[in-house]
Amino acid sequence: MILIGAAIAGLMTFFLVLLLVAYARYVRRKDVFFRLEKYNVLLQNKGTLDNTPQTFTEYVKRIFTRVSSPLANFASMHTWNIKMRQAGIPLLGGEFFVVLFFSAFLIGVGTWMLTLNTLTAGLTGAFTIVLIWLIVSYRISRRKQIFIGQLGDALTTMSNALRAGYSFQQSMDAVAKEMEPPISEEFSQVTQEVSIGMPLEVSLEAMNKRMDSSDFDLVVTAVIIQREVGGNLAQILDTISETIVERIRLKREVFTLTAQGRMSAKVIFFLPFAIGAFLYYLNPAQIMLLFEDPMGRLALGGSFLLELVGVVVIQRILNVKI
Repeated sequence: MILIGAAIAGLMTFFLVLLLVAYARYVRRKDVFFRLEKYNVLLQNKGTLDNTPQTFTEYVKRIFTRVSSPLANFASMHTWNIKMRQAGIPLLGGEFFVVLFFSAFLIGVGTWMLTLNTLTAGLTGAFTIVLIWLIVSYRISRRKQIFIGQLGDALTTMSNALRAGYSFQQSMDAVAKEMEPPISEEFSQVTQEVSIGMPLEVSLEAMNKRMDSSDFDLVVTAVIIQREVGGNLAQILDTISETIVERIRLKREVFTLTAQGRMSAKVIFFLPFAIGAFLYYLNPAQIMLLFEDPMGRLALGGSFLLELVGVVVIQRILNVKI
């Protein structure tokens, strides 16, 4: 119960810190260099301004910048910036790490104050980090699925706009205005990047890297080739749209046919835990032998390892590439 309560408190703390970060970003949004940072625009010589904070909001801004800026210097932080965009979280990678570890630290300290147990506090902090990352991973996966589902309609809208006499950039702007997120957000960022001077090809490649979709990679490749050699782009987009819709239909059929296998994997993983809880309820002394006896702990470890192997094997069999 302590771990569950701590996890709930950890999520509440995470969102509280997230609000503080959002407030700090609201204060920083007046800085044009900060606003251009998410568009991958690298600017030098930001100028010399008076760096003396005058108000409490300036102090908050200064502290937040000093904590998150060193993290931005790491090469891998660009990958985390992309992950934040993939999840639809309005944070940079360094900012997310500040929020994540600060929340875990507060929860760990709070758990230690309640239990006076260092191990429990450390496990609670680690569990908070894992739980938050699982939520972020789910948001990334969910956002990608929604994007792929919207891509066919978006290509149809763009091809119709091209036939009506719009330019390619205007057709992207039409998608950004008429469709729902996340595809409207991504196309809106592309149009904004192009409007501030970034080449269209570079912006589309950056969007392709953010979404990490083979379907959209096909679109980007076709658009880049068409801009180099020419051709009927509207007809190309229609053909790609039909291909994507057919692939989505096929994926859904495969998903339906493999539903029994996925359910089997879940049953295989959760059934031992359910049986263990049931046996503990009936005869606690008998089931505790597995935890108190060295051979029992060895048997539990081996069984859990075999459980993971079985689940991974089933998932690999069911993972049909289309």
